[in-house]
Amino acid sequence: MTKTAFLRPRSAPAEHTGSLTGLLREWLPRQRWFAGKDRPVTDLGVLSMTELFPGCLHVLVHAGHGGVPAPGGNPPAGDCYQLLLGVRETPSPRLGRALIGRVRDGQLAGMTVYDALHDPRAAQMLLERLRRPGASGPLRFACDAPQEVPAGLVPRLLDAEQSNSSLVYGDEYILKVFRRIQPGVNPDLEVPGALARQGCHRVPAPVAWFRTTHPFKATLGVLQPYLRNASDGWTLALDALAGGDDFTAQAHALGRATADVHLALASAFPVGAPGENRRTAAGMTERLTAAAHCVPALQPFVPGLRAAFAALTTCDPGPPAQRIHGDLHLGQVLRAGREWFVIDFEGEPSRPLTERRSAHSPVRDIAGMLRSFDYAARQRRPWRPEWARRCREAYCAGYAVRAGWDPRKKHGLLRAYETDRAVYEVLYEARHRPDWLPVPMAAIERLAVRGD
Repeated sequence: MTKTAFLRPRSAPAEHTGSLTGLLREWLPRQRWFAGKDRPVTDLGVLSMTELFPGCLHVLVHAGHGGVPAPGGNPPAGDCYQLLLGVRETPSPRLGRALIGRVRDGQLAGMTVYDALHDPRAAQMLLERLRRPGASGPLRFACDAPQEVPAGLVPRLLDAEQSNSSLVYGDEYILKVFRRIQPGVNPDLEVPGALARQGCHRVPAPVAWFRTTHPFKATLGVLQPYLRNASDGWTLALDALAGGDDFTAQAHALGRATADVHLALASAFPVGAPGENRRTAAGMTERLTAAAHCVPALQPFVPGLRAAFAALTTCDPGPPAQRIHGDLHLGQVLRAGREWFVIDFEGEPSRPLTERRSAHSPVRDIAGMLRSFDYAARQRRPWRPEWARRCREAYCAGYAVRAGWDPRKKHGLLRAYETDRAVYEVLYEARHRPDWLPVPMAAIERLAVRGD
């Protein structure tokens, strides 16, 4: 039987919040997908708790932060995170890496809590729930009726956790469980569904999904076909670099694939008007100011970076704004056979959902992929800037073949968007992977000093 408790972070009964928040306050900041690593957690509360099935709780928690203000001087509001918590008296030793701790008080006193996505039994139960549309408390499960997902698929949790967690079922389907939850429809559900209706074959279509209605309406997870025997672009690029192989043919094909997706997106969603460069430049400058406040290494380059954004206000407005991928890089594309596929349309998780669902210049996606070639070329010493330059040229040439316009002829636009992406990378690496910070900082120096 489903049991649900609706709670608010400041008014929840102590027997609910006190039993978990002490453990989660220690555990959450250690997770890769936790967004507030550089800020102390000043407020932690349970927003909703649903017994999804016996021994597994679906929980939404709110983590508030103090200290660093958000752009504009407003205090950060905090974030909502989705957890699936296994609850047992004595968990299997195989779940050791997933353990969160033993609860000392409240309703769960004496029980051990762990991340249930590591538990094959819980992962199978979650798939069963997705196969059958319906509700569990505030949770809503839905599926694409023509596509029946078979039962009994063996789950495995992908190790490469980033902003979310993903389960692969029988090498046939992959379930992305969103970790940081924002109100509204997640574009990783909305966009692939719309592209499928356009007949775009480069994006796996959603087959099932789940969402919540409390404390706000939000998408929680999406199940899609898993492209078996596919390799992601990042792995392929690193393999090519390690083997001293050319990657320009793959980059050219990837440029064509990106243009295909952009054309389909322009058909599926409303297209905006060009000429928003001034407002775009203002947003980029604001993000630079906030990033330089958090990462002092950026500060010497701020004048040069501001110049790149200022130049945006007087250059060619470029193609009309439209829905885009929003966080395109080599890790978001898969090569299966001779074809490239595009995945993960969630966008940059640090940006508000409304911004991620709005129209942007397609140059932003192109800049993201160009930065990714640079990242790959700088994974080993000696760095290979020439390898990245050849890939960048080939990718833009491939894009131009399909799209009908050449990104290389939009230098001011491309420089501004690449600079904005590099600033985002600096902030991300400083928070999550400080050892990688020299990679975007090399691009920051190039863009600020040489402007190319």
